[in-house]
Amino acid sequence: MATTDRQATTLALAHALSAAERGLAVLPLSRTKLPALRSPHRDDPAPSRCHGECGRFGHGVHDATTDPARIRELFAAAPWASGYGIACGLPPHHLIGVDLDTKGETDSTAALRELALRHLFTIPPTVVVLTPSGGRHLWLTGPPDAVVPNSAGRLAPGIDIRGAGGYLVGPGSRTRHGVYTAAPGTAHLPPAACPPALLRLLLPPPRPHRHTPAATDAHGRGLVQFVLAAHEGQRNTRLFWAACRAYENGIGAALVEPLVEAARETGLTEHEARATIASAARMTGGSTP
Repeated sequence: MATTDRQATTLALAHALSAAERGLAVLPLSRTKLPALRSPHRDDPAPSRCHGECGRFGHGVHDATTDPARIRELFAAAPWASGYGIACGLPPHHLIGVDLDTKGETDSTAALRELALRHLFTIPPTVVVLTPSGGRHLWLTGPPDAVVPNSAGRLAPGIDIRGAGGYLVGPGSRTRHGVYTAAPGTAHLPPAACPPALLRLLLPPPRPHRHTPAATDAHGRGLVQFVLAAHEGQRNTRLFWAACRAYENGIGAALVEPLVEAARETGLTEHEARATIASAARMTGGSTP
């Protein structure tokens, strides 16, 4: 077992150094996909805001680097590491990761295809990493002045975004569930530029503004229809997503009852619907219904 662990660490280090040669900042990961080095401030009496200024390892994605000597030091400090993470949002690539999940009945690939058709963009040829669970990570690059935040399910159910302050598990990493691999024919591609229409969807929404009744009605009807179209296994996910969008656009309070009614028509109970909408309100900072 010890020999196998050493081999996994050696391979992870080799892959990490190769990624760094391409300008990608990396850090060692454990088999849980979490940073392999624990925070040096974990025993401090008060929460620490140090991002590595103390000079020690263990600051998560802030440890990421392209310096080969520094990378070797990181892996030497974490001999149990079996993978590596690639930091997003850093120059020169300003990497954006589109994580297409496969949990439950969610078809994230179809959701992305639907978004592309609706907003008139195509995903160009780029690096695609296959996950052990059957998901895919698409690598894209953003402009230097655009700070894309991390998000889970905001773009569409089953689609997570890794942006500034996040990281992607690099190909060649070994986790508890298997190995991450580059899809055939994509390993040596440069990360493609994020289509402008998709980038607009990924950036934080504008500050809520007052909606005219007509605009509220039109947007609200679309969100209600989205909930009504849910199949079994999608009902809570679609309701949560629609409620988040409603609160982000300042019409959450007005849509509580229509969304509850739509959710009931799909088979959810009123209690389940209101609990899901309340979770969306808390997540987005809206007023709890």
